[in-house]
Amino acid sequence: MPMSPSALARPAMAGGPVPPRGTRSITLDTPFRFHRGGELPRLEIAYETWGTLNTARDNAVLIFTGLSANAHAATSVCDPQPGWWEYMLGAGKPLDTSRHYVICVNSLGSCYGSSGPASLDPVSGQPYGPDFPRLSVEDIAAAGRALTQALGLRRLSAVVGASLGGMSALAFALQTPDALRRLVLISSAAHPTAHAIAMRSLQREIVRADPAWADGRYRPPGPVEGMRLARKLGISCYRSPEEWEQRFGHRRAAARAASDQFEVESYLEHNATKFALGFDANAYLALSRAMDDFDAADHGEGDLAAALARLQGLEALVIGVRSDTLFPESQQRALADGLRAVGAKVRYAALESPQGHDAFLIDEARFGPVVRAFFADTH
Repeated sequence: MPMSPSALARPAMAGGPVPPRGTRSITLDTPFRFHRGGELPRLEIAYETWGTLNTARDNAVLIFTGLSANAHAATSVCDPQPGWWEYMLGAGKPLDTSRHYVICVNSLGSCYGSSGPASLDPVSGQPYGPDFPRLSVEDIAAAGRALTQALGLRRLSAVVGASLGGMSALAFALQTPDALRRLVLISSAAHPTAHAIAMRSLQREIVRADPAWADGRYRPPGPVEGMRLARKLGISCYRSPEEWEQRFGHRRAAARAASDQFEVESYLEHNATKFALGFDANAYLALSRAMDDFDAADHGEGDLAAALARLQGLEALVIGVRSDTLFPESQQRALADGLRAVGAKVRYAALESPQGHDAFLIDEARFGPVVRAFFADTH
């Protein structure tokens, strides 16, 4: 795909969050066709980079993010603000930027710079909104691949992803197995569980029930109340019951000692309100639905083993967390076993972290050494 002359310009957005200041954007000026139908006349892809691409152009690592993350995974010379994966990425860290050229791509469909429902349709001049094509994990992966091709990278050293990012990384590998040497899948799965689908379905229904939703054709700030309540439910799924009890127990919020609000309620309120005011509702629904739709077996005509056979030459690291109720550790173990059965070289780690699904964002002591060892032991 050709790159436009304004490759570093930020895309036109109808509202919502501004991408971090270190984020760059590439415009690809040929139509982007979606996995489930529909197309965009051009594609904007937001991303950030760390480290230096070597002369052989073979030390690039691509990171796909979770549902609500932007491309700012770590501090950079362009943006000194801490990123969402600060402990994992940097010089001397598990993803060592003194060795690797690391790229973090903002997911297609998000609202942090890549094309999404909040982007302006160049034909109508209005936000795509609910008219944005049906998003799939395969589309997120394909946009990541389009970015690496635009950057002149034929084969990646590794592709890394957690949660939705893990699904995107797996889809990337299944679509283009010759485009990478190593695959890191964290707290992810070949498909979602019925429990995960139920939780995300409820979140989408809560958003759509907000009168400000207006069938997806809302004006900013949009259905803030629906987003706030949906995010509360989402956050409740991201952590484990054990962690909730350890952190909050039955204690009331100190600042509201005379009220009925508990510490856990105060925590949910603060984080959910912040998210609701800063994330586009249409993007939230599109990304959520894409997670529910994903099934790696589709790449093997319904047979997961046939799909995974495409990855027999890869080295893979699969990490699960035993307290994760949204992506149960049994799913990661099954994925590791499936990869191993088709001949991939697999390292599997089941971690005892108490933080549930969000552990990969927090638990440096457990995740850091596992990722560091994998990249140190593979060449």
